[in-house]
Amino acid sequence: MTTLTLSATSTPTSTQPSRNLLRDIRIVMTRELKPVLRDPFSLLFGMIQPLIFLALFGPLLSGSMGGTFGDGVWQWFVPSILVMTTLFGTSTTGANLLFEFQTGAHERMLVTPLSRSSLLIGRALKEMVPLFGQAVIVIAVMTPFAFDLHLGGALIGLALLAVFGVGLGSFSYALAIAVRKQDWMFWVVQQTFLFPLMILSGMLLPLETGPGWMRVASKFNPLSYVVDAERTLFSGDVLSSAVLWGWVAAIVTAALGLTVGIRAMLRSAD
Repeated sequence: MTTLTLSATSTPTSTQPSRNLLRDIRIVMTRELKPVLRDPFSLLFGMIQPLIFLALFGPLLSGSMGGTFGDGVWQWFVPSILVMTTLFGTSTTGANLLFEFQTGAHERMLVTPLSRSSLLIGRALKEMVPLFGQAVIVIAVMTPFAFDLHLGGALIGLALLAVFGVGLGSFSYALAIAVRKQDWMFWVVQQTFLFPLMILSGMLLPLETGPGWMRVASKFNPLSYVVDAERTLFSGDVLSSAVLWGWVAAIVTAALGLTVGIRAMLRSAD
């Protein structure tokens, strides 16, 4: 009697390809940029507010406080407008994520093999592209009006705004995730923090002539260091201590924003 012996054959197992964070970030960023590229009018529409401030608020500063600004009112005010554009643009990005919650698009993204961190970082980096385009337009418009452009300082200033904007955008996404069941709360919290940060940064009016408590409060406002750094960079001084403190504020904001935002994104998958 013979027995049939079957030899065990090893079945090849398919290994899941390792995730590449940079690749995932690029995929998410490209996905988020497609609507902007298909509708460039939204970029031009976003220019209305900063151009109105330049056209109406700038002459008021020049007429009432012209002697306060050593290098001219535009050297002082144009960097402020660029910071304001970044502040307004990135702090409202969470509204896009709220819309994706309502349509179910975010849940569909969660079932993809993309890393959860890339879903936030890619979205935050996407916001820098239209903001960079808007900054170029503002600089181009103001250069003929006695605004002295120092290209090296301007490029460093835009890079500084990009780092700071990534942090603000991450906080905005984290807020959207936290209030996704009560989306109206997003605008309440966003507006509550937006205007005190803006006023206490000296963005629109110099704080040197303000009350002492405002000058003290501005020391705890990271936005004030970014504003000072931008004004210094756009004046051509790239080695000032103000620039160093601006980078510290931007990097700390980005690190905290990404940490909070990524944790919120991971929890949104539960």
